Amino acid sequence: MIGRLFLLPIVLSLLWCLFLTVNGYSLQQGKKGFYGIFVFCGLVMAFFTLMIWLTNPY
Repeated sequence: MIGRLFLLPIVLSLLWCLFLTVNGYSLQQGKKGFYGIFVFCGLVMAFFTLMIWLTNPY
């Protein structure tokens, strides 16, 4: 699972893009959503990195 975390922001960005186009918004109008997606994904990845570092048996 950890090795596939790079897919999370890609999938969420595509879904956000789809939502914007279906509802008639431009990508420029949804810029804050993209920022939020990348911040959220960064926090998730930082959390998993911290957990791996804390539970490393070596």
